[in-house]
Amino acid sequence: MPSGWIHVIAGCMFSGKTDELLRLLRRAEIAGRRVILVRPTIDDRTSPEVVESRSGVAFRARAVASSADIPALVSRERSSVVAIDEAQFFDQGIVEIAELLAAEGRMVILSGLDQDFLGRPFGPLPQLLALADEVTKLTAICTVCGAEATRTQRLVGGRPAGRDDPLIVVGGLDDEKYEARCRAHHVIGSSRRG
Repeated sequence: MPSGWIHVIAGCMFSGKTDELLRLLRRAEIAGRRVILVRPTIDDRTSPEVVESRSGVAFRARAVASSADIPALVSRERSSVVAIDEAQFFDQGIVEIAELLAAEGRMVILSGLDQDFLGRPFGPLPQLLALADEVTKLTAICTVCGAEATRTQRLVGGRPAGRDDPLIVVGGLDDEKYEARCRAHHVIGSSRRG
């Protein structure tokens, strides 16, 4: 049985995580490997049947509600390469699933935000990073000063989001938007509740 492997691609928003994930999947297909790309249903920015990067690169995908749905899907597709986009949105069970798939001899590639908008470790990513055989940590460019950005800034109505704002807002809604920021320009806003 071939040896499995876990590769985690992490970084802030706008760092190219999905582009890197899709690049690796195209290479795996060229090598003749059976590939499946899984995404969480909570990420509704594009059709559930595709993952598309901000640069416009797209790849067919399967959307699942829970990490528990992944093993049966992988088995049905007989995939030797399993890619999981937006891993931070999955439940903690994704860690055990990644380990199980690697133990079966599969290459598991996960991409996701390593920090939330408050600069804290995000969801299952810390555990996945610790257990990974390979880690690719990507940075973006700070929208304020042009330095290397490692943080995701959420803005609500043009002001930095605060600790009392919802943790997960996919893609930004209405007056919310995201920017890449360096450590010096990442700001946590004040509470909006009085």
